[in-house]
Amino acid sequence: MSQTPTPEIVEALLPEVAELIVTALNLDVAPAEIEADAPLFGDGLGLDSIDVLEIALVISKRYGFQLKSDNEDNIRIFSSLRALTAHIASQRTK
Repeated sequence: MSQTPTPEIVEALLPEVAELIVTALNLDVAPAEIEADAPLFGDGLGLDSIDVLEIALVISKRYGFQLKSDNEDNIRIFSSLRALTAHIASQRTK
């Protein structure tokens, strides 16, 4: 099920995905402090490839679809909280 989510749907889902990331990775940051358009890697939230695997597992359980490690779009999908949330909104089955 792939559909283009509206900006309103993405905005509404942002806090939920931020909470999911913080909880899954036991981050010492409040979900509301994660900037929607800041990078998840490097200078932004500072995630690494192991963190992405953890997030992908939690997303698959929570939203009913899998993020594949060989997906060419992973760099774009995990570029920011907003990009990840938009992808979830377009793919979710739950």
